[in-house]
Amino acid sequence: MMSQSGIKEIAWLDCPGGGQVVVEGDYAYIGHMSAPAGTTVVDISDRANPRIVAELAMPPNTHSHKVRVGNGLMIKNHERLSGPQAEGFMGGLGIYDNTDPKNPRHICDWETAGKGVHRFDFDGRYAYISPTVEGYIGNIVMILDLQNPERPEEVGRWWMPGQWAAGGEDINPAWEREPRCHHPLRLGNRLYTSYWHAGFVILDIEDMSKPRFVSGLDWSPPFPWPTHTTLPIPFPIQGRNVMLVADEDVAQLYPSSPSFLWMVDITDEKRPTPFASFQLDDVDGSPQPPMTGCHQPCEIVTGTEIPVAWFAGGLRVVDIAKPHAPKEVAHFLPDPPPGSERVSSNDVTIDDNGLLFLLDRVRGLHILERS
Repeated sequence: MMSQSGIKEIAWLDCPGGGQVVVEGDYAYIGHMSAPAGTTVVDISDRANPRIVAELAMPPNTHSHKVRVGNGLMIKNHERLSGPQAEGFMGGLGIYDNTDPKNPRHICDWETAGKGVHRFDFDGRYAYISPTVEGYIGNIVMILDLQNPERPEEVGRWWMPGQWAAGGEDINPAWEREPRCHHPLRLGNRLYTSYWHAGFVILDIEDMSKPRFVSGLDWSPPFPWPTHTTLPIPFPIQGRNVMLVADEDVAQLYPSSPSFLWMVDITDEKRPTPFASFQLDDVDGSPQPPMTGCHQPCEIVTGTEIPVAWFAGGLRVVDIAKPHAPKEVAHFLPDPPPGSERVSSNDVTIDDNGLLFLLDRVRGLHILERS
């Protein structure tokens, strides 16, 4: 049943479910979960009446559920899923000229072995990606230079010791699941990188050709959820540097209550220290189905109010002004979209006007206003 507080809906766009939405100017870009839907470009010059203006398809048993834009380029991931693959399809990245968002022009594909690229960050020149690479176990960290988008060049890579099987590295016997880079995020000369069931790492990329391990923390086990996103806050709060860490409510090591949001003190970045957490008030601690709890915070931080896509909990706005006691200050829980028994809020972003864009994993995009 729909519920909302402190948020009102401006518009809803009927579209296939997605993994990521980003906004640049008067256009929103959606990466979809399931083929044939690949990437959709939406004209949002009139926020109350969004219009689809371009659609890029994907072949069966693949997807491009993540997308980034910047410096006249649109970058989307290519990832192979289970099942028969289209002949010649390789995972990696699709790179497009985006000077006319209504007509993205394909420049090239950057290809890699295995499944391809899962999540990534992009600053207009460098892409910080999580590819599968021949000879390695799971996804690793890689930096690509797209100064010449026709010829992307690898700048550097980093992997967790034990991943380079072809190099003779022994698998860490403590691993309960194979480690894999999930989502690098850049702030300054650091990459804050979630590493799924191996927690997270902070990497120094002052020399991009040689990313250097600064610190890391792994809490899975004892906690059952994989680490999804590590989001550094770009300003101090109460004199401390903090990072939000979102565990994803999937692939649990054992049945458990829904995942939640962590607060981690990184003032001394060599000793990241969890010191608080946020969970919905109605969670009683009993095991729940996957995709009930936390998923993804908004990566554009404009203040201490952090919008978070909370799977079956819809959108939750969490105020971290008192970082030891994060609290919910607004929420938006829509009715389940057509074809779904419950909401599956997968991603959220914010535009220059402060409007929120909430994407459902199954179907639909909500445009919202903080009230």
